[in-house]
Order: sequence, then structure tokens, then C-alpha cells
Amino acid sequence: MKTIEIQGTKRTDITKQEVKQLRNNEMVPCVLYGGEEQVHFSAPLSAFKGLIYTPDVHMVKLSVEGKEYLCAVQDVQYHPVTDIIIHADFLQVFDNKPVTMSIPVKFTGASEGVKMGGKLVTKYRRLKVKALPAHLPDFISVDISALKIGGGIRVRDLNVEGVTFLESPANVIVGVNMTRNVSADAAADAKK
Repeated sequence: MKTIEIQGTKRTDITKQEVKQLRNNEMVPCVLYGGEEQVHFSAPLSAFKGLIYTPDVHMVKLSVEGKEYLCAVQDVQYHPVTDIIIHADFLQVFDNKPVTMSIPVKFTGASEGVKMGGKLVTKYRRLKVKALPAHLPDFISVDISALKIGGGIRVRDLNVEGVTFLESPANVIVGVNMTRNVSADAAADAKK
């Protein structure tokens, strides 16, 4: 899994005035959970560009005043009008503890059902999984080549070593629906 480095500055005062001042200086107030103690820090808004505004999932190598932490983004809060990041929560990651993350799904191949005129319908762009950090994939590859009209690939059809899927096994990830053109062609063929 890809890693992004973020340099943080420890926050001593956790007041509304300090938070407002940080945001005015294009800094994001953040909290790191999951370790022995919570770490309150701030990071530059520009450091989040490659972490938040991308379809990829990254681990974060966080450096706060000389201490380094391996962590993952847990939650991000945005301003309701401007959509600027106003707060971020990070969860410290350990090599021997499983982590829960949403991993992007990438579809490969060309569906036979789509070639016949069906419509590809994707229900999930990301899947929630649980795994040790070493087993977390960058993405989950789903081959749709064999999908026919009316067919679908469910969560239970996926198998990634060392990864447990937290979505319901019966949930459809991707399917091919019949379109009006296909149903009209089928009706015409039935009349012949």
C-alpha cells in the first residue's frame, strides 16, 4: 500500500480561538487516536491534497515533533459551504493489529452482457475490508469478462488472501441489466 508523509506540529492549546487561528493560516487541526495517548496536532492544508482528493487509499507516515507514527485517515470533516477540510482524525496502525479500511474496486475486462447491449451497473466503488496492514491491497480487482445479461458479481465471489470483507456476502458489487433495446430484440426473436 502507498504511503504519504505528513509533517505535523503539536497543539498545546485546544481552544476555539487556536483552532480558528490555525484554519486562518491554512492549517488543519487533527487528532491521532489508537496509541497509548491521543496526539493533538496540526498539519498544512496542502499536505492533504494527495491523501484525500484521490481515489487511491494511502497509509500515512506522520511525523509530529520528532516522533513518527504509522496511521490511516479515520474521518475528515469539511466546511459546509466551501468544502475546505476543517478537521481530520487519524488512527494509529500497528503491524500486528487488523485495520478496517475502504478499498477502491477496479473493474477489468469487457463484459459479454454489455457487448450484447446490456447496461453495466456498479453498486460499489469501494469495499470495507479488515486486514493486517501488510495484507491491505491498493485496490480490489474484479474481472467482469464473464458477466452476462442478468448476471452479477457478489461480495462472496471475491477472494483476496489475508483480507476479510465486511460488507454483506450477498451484496452485488457489479451487474449487467437488460436494456429496452435488448428486451425488444428478445421479444422480436420470440415471435419468429
